Amino acid sequence: MKRICIIGISGKLGQYMTEHALKLGYDVQGVCRPESVGKLDRFGDKIKVFPGRTNDREVIREAVAGCDGVLTVLAPWGVDDYASGTAKAVLDHAEPGARLVFSCGWHISLDGQDQYGWKIKAALAVGKLARLARLVDIDDQYRATDAIFASNRLWTVVRGSDLEEGESQGLPVWSEHTQDPVLASNITRRIDFALFMVHALTNDTLIHKAPAIVSRMSQSAVAASQARAA
Repeated sequence: MKRICIIGISGKLGQYMTEHALKLGYDVQGVCRPESVGKLDRFGDKIKVFPGRTNDREVIREAVAGCDGVLTVLAPWGVDDYASGTAKAVLDHAEPGARLVFSCGWHISLDGQDQYGWKIKAALAVGKLARLARLVDIDDQYRATDAIFASNRLWTVVRGSDLEEGESQGLPVWSEHTQDPVLASNITRRIDFALFMVHALTNDTLIHKAPAIVSRMSQSAVAASQARAA
């Protein structure tokens, strides 16, 4: 794998993914809104940027051409099918055989077997209110991931816990379901969420899976590791 495209490259997660990918020797290009291009100045000519909305099908078609992998941030902004439009554009235009890795939250479930605590349920309720204010559309992330799950493309959907800033703690640990005790701490460094996204490009065991991740240094992950070693 040599060339990748990051959809949503100017955001915090996108910039962290760019850093990790460049360190690994990937040719990196990406899509972001025209008004956000300046956020990427520090990368200079190390990357190629395609200005445009991430659900603009023509921009996506041009940006993903020739890419071996595509990393996509499924942002639930607005109420105009932004996330689902982005996902469908990537699914339709990415190269045959390209690895497609998408980001979302724990609220998405691949098989309907996930169980959620009150904090996630409360956050979803707030999201419903935000939709009324035309700010966020959580339901659109469901539509986006439904399209991904129904696809026969080589996809992975990485489900992030609560995020915090800070130095890397290494590759997060993951489980297929949110109720797994290893995930109980519900916290991941954003830089490590990005690390897992890039890692998923070449980890074939994650194809057609929706791993829920947590920091490997979180209390729950450390406890699980100690229990296995005992």
